[in-house]
This record gives sequence, structure tokens and C-alpha cells, in this order.
Amino acid sequence: MTALTTALATADWRRRVFGLYDDVRERAVSESPEAAHGLWCRGRDELFRTHPASALGERAKASFPGLAVAPYDPAFRFEALLDDDGAGEEMDVATGTDGVVPFRRLGTLVLPGLGSLALWRLASYGGGLFLPLRDGTAGTPGGTYGGGRYVLDTIKGAHLGEGRAPGSLVVDLNFAYNPSCAYDEQWACPLPGPGNRLAADVPVGELYRGY
Repeated sequence: MTALTTALATADWRRRVFGLYDDVRERAVSESPEAAHGLWCRGRDELFRTHPASALGERAKASFPGLAVAPYDPAFRFEALLDDDGAGEEMDVATGTDGVVPFRRLGTLVLPGLGSLALWRLASYGGGLFLPLRDGTAGTPGGTYGGGRYVLDTIKGAHLGEGRAPGSLVVDLNFAYNPSCAYDEQWACPLPGPGNRLAADVPVGELYRGY
């Protein structure tokens, strides 16, 4: 691809991801979070299988069976309130493709029965919320990607909306997904630090399958 073609493909990918999450939030309200999850799975499979900006190479696309995603479990959906624990902490992540990516901690989201996760703000152009996750299944046979997963990354469209209580966020771990580096090592992705690691197993969301 030329640089222009690549840029246009990436822009279209992001537009489609934003549209998919718009539909997911609407379906969660009009039907159910489980129905929204099914829509999300089908939409992501289509993007990975057909889109020129897919993280899968052409060979992987040709034999692509669909992303490995666990069945929906409502026990892993939360409407979490943010407290100010850790707020202001800085995290500068060096990546091979995007240089140093700065994040600033907004606080902590408590997930009953699982633990807590740091919520970050991208402290550069565009801003956005960032919620990565690494849990007890990471790197285990049949488990999740060893580097961790993302739940929210709003600058790229991954946003599940606000909860019913003022100031709360929908944190539905069934929508946890692999970063691009899980599919191709040419990508360099910010991965979960100490504040985003859970000792508990989170056996929902996207699982890991080598591509």
C-alpha cells in the first residue's frame, strides 16, 4: 500500500469501529448487553476478515475462522464509579510505531469480586479514556493474550457508554479484546501496567489464538 492508501484505510477502519460501538450501545439499551455482544462479535469478525486495515495479513485472512470469543456472562458486566485513588499518576509508554505515548491516571474503578483497575487518559492530541486489563488467564493454554487486553480505548472508538449512576462507566469485560500486537508483532501496543492487572481469572471476552 502507498502511504495515502494506508492512511485512508486506517481512517475508514476507525470510522467503522466507531459506528460498530454506536450500534453496540444502542443494542444494549434496546435489547440486552448479550445481544449487543453478539453484534460486536459479528462486526469485528467482518472487519478482520475483509478490511484492508485489518491487523491480519492476507494469508491469515484467507483462512480466518473468526475471532475466538467466550460466551457472554453477565456476571462480568459492571457499572463502575471512579474514585480518585492514584489520580495524577503519569505513565509514558515507549512504542516502536508511535514513539512515547503519554497517559495520565484519572483514578480507579472498583470491580466487586475481581479487584480494581486504573483508568487512564491519553495525554496527547485527541485525549480519550484507556482501560487495559491483564488477568489470571493471560498466557495460559486456552486463555487470553499474554500481554493483556483492552476494554476501553475511546480515541479508537471502543467505548461502552456511561452507567445509570452519575459519573459511572459501563465496564463490561465480555468486550475485552486483543491489541493489534497479538495478531502481528510489527505493531507496538501499550500494555497493562501494575494498576491494570487482576489476580482473578476473567474468562470472558476475546481469547488468544495464534494467527
